[in-house]
Amino acid sequence: MPRRELGQLLNPNFVVPTMPTVLDHLVSWSRPRFWVHLAPPPSAPPSSRTGAQLQGPLRRRPRVSAEARRHGHTPRWPRERTAARQGGEMIKNAVASLMVRVHLHHLPRAAPAPTYRRLLPVPRLRSTASPSVPAAAMSTVAAQAVADQKRALRAEVRRALKALSPDQRASEDLAIQSTILNSSWFKESKRLCAYISCYQLREVDTSKIVAEILPPNPGQEGQVKDLYVPRVEDKNRNMKMLKITTMDDLVKNSMNILEPSPVDANGNDREDVLSASSPVDLFLLPGQAFDKTGRRLGRGGGYYDTFLMKYQELAKEKGWSQPLLVALSYSVQILEDGSIPINSTDVPIDALVTSSGIIPISPSALERMP
Repeated sequence: MPRRELGQLLNPNFVVPTMPTVLDHLVSWSRPRFWVHLAPPPSAPPSSRTGAQLQGPLRRRPRVSAEARRHGHTPRWPRERTAARQGGEMIKNAVASLMVRVHLHHLPRAAPAPTYRRLLPVPRLRSTASPSVPAAAMSTVAAQAVADQKRALRAEVRRALKALSPDQRASEDLAIQSTILNSSWFKESKRLCAYISCYQLREVDTSKIVAEILPPNPGQEGQVKDLYVPRVEDKNRNMKMLKITTMDDLVKNSMNILEPSPVDANGNDREDVLSASSPVDLFLLPGQAFDKTGRRLGRGGGYYDTFLMKYQELAKEKGWSQPLLVALSYSVQILEDGSIPINSTDVPIDALVTSSGIIPISPSALERMP
């Protein structure tokens, strides 16, 4: 079916557009308001003139006054030329303008090729100085060296304790406990912390000291001193000192060591020495090795050192006098002065009690232990 008949069938008002109508729309949409006339160079021949100069300039768009605009008058382009000629003129002007722009545009020059010079290798000078080591690495190495020395020293002391006969141990246990029970600084103390000795660990026996403090029968009046004994909470050096009133308050832990139960017979929490309202006068401490300058070597867990630092800070905050730190030691556990390596977390002791007697070390011990 022809296009005209198909369009009229679909739309009765359909009119097939002609080529001049299409060009009119194209020219009216793309025509600028003013044409710029390009003047040819003076030396150019007449044949090199552009199409705009051959055809002549287009007229300027007519101006319309404001009053004419109010009456609905709109400017129109002059139509003395046909639409085809106007379209061809527009194309010629565009091509001529593009050619002039390309002719006048200066292309950048290519950069010269870079030249390379061969550089000779710089000889490296050998340094005679030792390489620098960071401070953190030095501290780590020093701490590891101290830990290794302590480990070797503990093994040596354990061998010496194993070689100690049971009779000699019993003799020294009796002498040490008698010295403490007969001392004035023990009798004058009202509150003290003491460890419960373990025979398998080869610690100095404290059973007579604990029996002297606690009443023999539960509920019996006459207990003068408050006794706090250690209880290990976890493996992160957390230890508590809980108050007990009888030996029945002690239970065996996983290592078969007697410790206080966290609650008493009535189901109440036991009093913690860190929460007590009154200061502690005396600490009786165990250890693996000691010297006469106040150095103490523990078993490597760090429980006592951590707890003692906490309590000393608490006493300082509350304005209490610092407790007397007394260690109980066999004769084979006393080493030469300065032979025990220490670090910043080791708490020194104030005095030593051995089978030979009392060895005061700190100024407070010299003052309180005549």
